[in-house]
Amino acid sequence: MGLSGALRALKSSNIISWKSSGRFQQTLGRHVEVTGKGLHSGKESTVMIWPEYAGKGRYFDFRSSKNHSIPASIDFVLQNSPLCTTLFSERLKVQTVEHLLSALEATGVDNCRIQIFNNNNNNEDDCSFEVPILDGSAKKWVEAIEDASLVEAIDEWGNKSERLSPYLIEPVYVQKNDSFVVAFPSDKLCITYGIDFSQVRAIGRQWFSVAPLDDNSYIKEIASSRTFCVYEEVELMRQMGLIKGGSLDNAIVCSVSKGWLNPPLRFSEEPCRHKILDLVGDLSLLARFGNQGLPAAHIVAYKGGHSLHADFAHCLNESFRS
Repeated sequence: MGLSGALRALKSSNIISWKSSGRFQQTLGRHVEVTGKGLHSGKESTVMIWPEYAGKGRYFDFRSSKNHSIPASIDFVLQNSPLCTTLFSERLKVQTVEHLLSALEATGVDNCRIQIFNNNNNNEDDCSFEVPILDGSAKKWVEAIEDASLVEAIDEWGNKSERLSPYLIEPVYVQKNDSFVVAFPSDKLCITYGIDFSQVRAIGRQWFSVAPLDDNSYIKEIASSRTFCVYEEVELMRQMGLIKGGSLDNAIVCSVSKGWLNPPLRFSEEPCRHKILDLVGDLSLLARFGNQGLPAAHIVAYKGGHSLHADFAHCLNESFRS
């Protein structure tokens, strides 16, 4: 069954049950500020993340652009965005959001306002932004969040809000050729991911599983895993106008003939773990009103990427709407 078949099945059946997570919604104890270079644009920008009221969720705020904002929601994902996840609304675009959103979702920052400022740019008509790549992982985002600490969020009237979690009732999957994402009902969130780079011997075929996935296991086993690429594909990506800010400082690079060019790896399965990091960020876009985005389920993905993650999120989103 492909994506269209999965969507038809979901429209006829509500496969999500909302339950209490056992805690109140959270936000940051204070604002955090991080500066770095964009992976694809190569431009330096500063990200400021501010505490927000309960029920507001996570969103990008561009006050320099007529007070316009973009919710961190699957409804605003730009299709055909190569090698990253991009949010788009009218003239505004913010790309490479997945590592930041992954850290926010996994550490429990349910509500926050995110601002991005393009540094050394006086063009007021520039409506394109990119979240800095930093070291290629979510490690520095997690450290900034931990430094700010978390507090229980209150709404405009001073009330706390219960944080709800979506529980999967029936299996659901999307597939494209031999790539797939499938989820099975489970009491806990577990993620298993497989990759196949058999043409690159040093990467090869890998599987990694985090069961269950919580904030502690995410921080210890997933957050510091860096993005990776194949050296022989770098020039083609640059010809496509991508990875202008890419370097050996923000990605692990593997050559077909020479192996890893900037060892050591942080984990033997670092590429596979990074795929889980990306998936958490992409599925965080299902979050709404300060509730959990990731469904309580055992999610199994194989040879996926941002596009397939988005297809899967769209499938679940159909049930969220019902």
